[in-house]
Parts: sequence; structure tokens; C-alpha cells
Amino acid sequence: MTTEHRYGRRLPPLNALRAFEATARHLSFKRAADELHVTYSAVSHQIRTLEQFLGIALFRRFNRSIMLTPAGKSYLPTIREAFDKVDQATLRLMNVSLSGGITISCFPSFAARWLLPRLPGFFRQNPDLEVHISATQAFSHIPRDDVDVAIRYGDGNWPGFRADKLFDDWIFPVCSPAMADGSLPLRHPQDLRHHRLLHDTNSPDDWKRWLQGAGVEGIDAGRGLSFSHSMLVLQAAAEGLGVAIAHSPLLGDDLATGRLARPFQEFVPTQSAYYFISPEHNAEHPKIIAFREWIMSESAANA
Repeated sequence: MTTEHRYGRRLPPLNALRAFEATARHLSFKRAADELHVTYSAVSHQIRTLEQFLGIALFRRFNRSIMLTPAGKSYLPTIREAFDKVDQATLRLMNVSLSGGITISCFPSFAARWLLPRLPGFFRQNPDLEVHISATQAFSHIPRDDVDVAIRYGDGNWPGFRADKLFDDWIFPVCSPAMADGSLPLRHPQDLRHHRLLHDTNSPDDWKRWLQGAGVEGIDAGRGLSFSHSMLVLQAAAEGLGVAIAHSPLLGDDLATGRLARPFQEFVPTQSAYYFISPEHNAEHPKIIAFREWIMSESAANA
């Protein structure tokens, strides 16, 4: 089908031109099909469509090979140059689109304990894209608050936003190694009655949820010491002030380094997860795609 410019320019179908350029480069329908991720017959059909459009043969076909006709040889350099120019223009536009950086809204605890330790890997892949972190507990009204994307904790239902799940969330008790093996060791969940419980006021039901999910009775889930931030709760646990409930994605390397210990094997899944969210109208912006692909890869590697 002819594509006609409003000023009278006549252009062949783009897919037919792509098939011609790939086939001419490889001198093979099969290799062109593999490159374009289509079937052999699809490439052959596109070439015939182009030849019908031009009214001239571009290839000579033999039993096991093909070759360009004089017309095909004459046409190829111009088509290749046109594709090169489109490629260069697209790259320039994407570089402009990546300029100015990307602003990410996330919880302070997530930023400090998960995101920041991994950001050097993102910069190695995207050295020209600046990243700005807006650490807040509140849900930013993207993009009104000059925020491009956000990492949020919830059920994935944010109307007007694309939500990509990063990882599920589990909760379980943690404490200092000294407390786990101290004079009142933590061997069984019932041993919690001898220790102070540490609470995050932003997640006031964590202890109740874990005790019920693990089938533990006789422990007062409301007693103990409260903090207004999850990082303070984990710091208090590491200092031996009591036993905290940890959310698996926010532990960092605390267990591996021995800063914290996990006295019991029981864990309880929450009803929420961590998501990478972006406005639907802007979700395919190059800088958002670059960050989404990186963070989704990191979350899969650390699941």
C-alpha cells in the first residue's frame, strides 16, 4: 500500500524497506527473517510487496541463493543511508530525553537499605543519566511534585499509574546475636515473653500479624518500645534493646554480616508488595524505561 505524504511524497511501506535492507545485507531471506524476528515467508512477502510497489525486481532468485539485481544494488545505498540517519536522529533524541535526570520518590528506609547500595550498578550502565532521590513517607503526586517515578508499598492498585512488582514482603523477628544466644536465649517464639518488643509506628500491627501468622499465643503484641522509623527499629535491635519485626526487602546485609540474627524460622507474608510505579501517560519515556529495566533486573537477582 502506498504511503503518500501530504505534499505528494510517495514512500514504500516501512516494513518492506526493513526487509529489503536486511535481506540485501545478508543475501538471505532466512537470515533476514531471524534478524527481524519474523518468518521466512513474511520476509519474502514484504520483498514482493516492495517490488510490486516499485514495479521492478530487486532480487534474482535461484534454487538455494539470491542476488541483487542492478536496480537492487542501486537502491540499497540510499535505503541504508536513510536508516542510518533515522538511527542517529533517534539516538540524539533519546540522549536529549535522558538529559536532566530522573527523580525517584521512595521511603527513606528503602532508599538507604536497598536502593543506594545498588545505584553504582545503574550508573555503570547509564553514566549520562542523573538520579535524584526524594525520600519521603508520603505518596507523591507524580508528576506534580517534580517526581518522575516512585517506589511504593501496597497492593499494586494506583489508578493512572503503571505498577511493576519488584518483590513480595515477608516479616519475621530479628535481634542482636548476643541477645539470641544470651542468658535468656531465643530458641522458641514463646521465649519472646522474656524480651522487649520493638515497634515501628508506621507499621503498628507487625507484631500482631507475625504472632498470629506463626500461631504464637500468650505474648502481648502491644508492649515494648516504639520508634517512628523502621531504620531506628533495626538499629535498636542491633544495639540489644529488644526484638524487632523486619521486612525482608529492608534488611540489606544485616543477617549476612552478623549485625542482626534471625532467632526463629517462622515468617509471615504480608498482603502488600513493593512496586515501581510510573504515570501511565509517561511510562515509556526513555529515562523511565532505563530505570525500570535496571531496577526490575536487580529485584529479580535479589528475590
